Amino acid sequence: MRAPSIIHTEESINYAWKEFVTRDDDVFNVTFPKSGTTWLQEILTLIYSNGDPTPTKTMYSWDRVPWIEQYTGKSKLENRPSPRLISTHLPFRLFPKSFFKTNAKIIYTLRNPKDVCVSLYFFSLIAQFMEHREDFGEFVSLFLSKQMLFDGWFDHVKGWMELKDSPNFLLLQYEDMIKDPKGNVIKICKFLGKDLDDAAIDSVVEHSSFKAMKENEKSNYTAVPDYIFSKEKGSFHRKGVTGDWKNYFTPEKEAEFEKICQERLKDVHVALT
Repeated sequence: MRAPSIIHTEESINYAWKEFVTRDDDVFNVTFPKSGTTWLQEILTLIYSNGDPTPTKTMYSWDRVPWIEQYTGKSKLENRPSPRLISTHLPFRLFPKSFFKTNAKIIYTLRNPKDVCVSLYFFSLIAQFMEHREDFGEFVSLFLSKQMLFDGWFDHVKGWMELKDSPNFLLLQYEDMIKDPKGNVIKICKFLGKDLDDAAIDSVVEHSSFKAMKENEKSNYTAVPDYIFSKEKGSFHRKGVTGDWKNYFTPEKEAEFEKICQERLKDVHVALT
């Protein structure tokens, strides 16, 4: 698996896969990059604070819901009190083995791969650890190849869909969340067994909006050093919309993408809007 070496090591990935001890009340926020990870970090933080935005204003998102596979994962999670909120981009094949003996829960957010591709293209402008292709068509080819991070979008989704019928697995669609953020927050609360009143639900929705996160220095990644993110080339929060791929894909590239998508996902029954 390819992963940014600036924040991952072989030891940290092996720790996540083989050594991490999952607890019954752990909640995993699982995504392929640029599929709503930061959004779910914010939503989960707010759900577990009963809508109180204080944690989102006083702690960085990567401290509130840390990545298990990064080199800081062990130190941030090992002695953390329960319930732990945990982020990961790991493919299913490298997910903590200990999870499968517990009642821990996974939320997997799925996003249209063409929008993921466009978002990653612009992210590669600022992310010093990513390969960049000036030509968007060349980046699409990279996205479709075996050289993409975290086993690539297709294998990532195929692997995780093996759990889609598990009662401990909630599949969210990024596009549905954009259309109905409140309805999806309620869905997440039910899955987690969290009973929030209407005011708390509204607060979760308000403080996890794209505008709120982009303006919040604890969530917008402006505190990340320039050797990781080059702020001169763009911002971490770019648009947060659906269908942006239509502004960048040529008809030829779209046809190529759709053909490969159908081939690679022919045995996976997921709706991509």
